[in-house]
Amino acid sequence: MGFSPLGLIVSIAVLAPNLLLLVAPPRTPLPSARVPGALTLLERAGQALCLVVPAITEPGELRWWGFVVVVAALAVYYGLWMRYLVGGRDGAALYRPLWRVPVPMAIAPVVAFLGAAAWLSNPWVAGAAAVLAAGHIPASILIARDATRRPDNSSHDPR
Repeated sequence: MGFSPLGLIVSIAVLAPNLLLLVAPPRTPLPSARVPGALTLLERAGQALCLVVPAITEPGELRWWGFVVVVAALAVYYGLWMRYLVGGRDGAALYRPLWRVPVPMAIAPVVAFLGAAAWLSNPWVAGAAAVLAAGHIPASILIARDATRRPDNSSHDPR
């Protein structure tokens, strides 16, 4: 254990855009779906681990190809946040696919943390990213499915 400024920077860089939801909340409701409690617990644990573990574990030998993965994943992630903002802050936009990737806003942070694990030669960060992936991606897929069904449901209004 020990402090890692590089790990802290990665954690902040990945998690900070989520603060946009406080200053620029969705204009339409966020999609909701029934997410099993165990999956929600796993997702929250992964988020907490990815916030803390990179900062409190010392890096090993730096592998710069991992840094390239972090930067690429962050570029995609920030671009998706721009899509949300520019697209009118639709809550469903947070769960829309990108090309053939079903929930890119859930996958990009996981890729960034896995890239950070490689860059910092830190297996603890990889473990935190795996926990995040196990909870966040399936939960986001369930919510995204609800978001795609919601417009269809509203068109079948019986009134």
